[in-house]
Amino acid sequence: MARGLNKVMLIGRLGSDPEIRYTQDGTPVANFSLATDSPVKRGDQWESETEWHRIVAWRRLAEICSEYLSKGRLVYVEGRLRTRSWEDRDGNKRWTTEIIARDLQMLESKGAAGDGGAGGDLQPPEPPIEDDVPF
Repeated sequence: MARGLNKVMLIGRLGSDPEIRYTQDGTPVANFSLATDSPVKRGDQWESETEWHRIVAWRRLAEICSEYLSKGRLVYVEGRLRTRSWEDRDGNKRWTTEIIARDLQMLESKGAAGDGGAGGDLQPPEPPIEDDVPF
């Protein structure tokens, strides 16, 4: 039987401090947003386009996120995609797609993000891709 593959690898900056909660049985779960930037050609100009991702970490990884991560921090996150749905208070069906984190690496020292903003990259910007791919 063939197996599927569901793997996500992201490098980006936290858009907010992680929020940690605990399930009824005491299992820690942390949530935070992560921004990634990609070069996009618009006309003759290359611009940076930001994509926001919802990250969910469980158990010990959730505790580490809560203790060491903060808004603006540059991190590598590896995990899998999960889409879930629920019904809101008004009876409307809602859904979200999240990355369930399995591994996380901090990519800069704690104070390197400055005042928590998205500036202060330690790497030079990625050169734009010259091919105009339609997808």
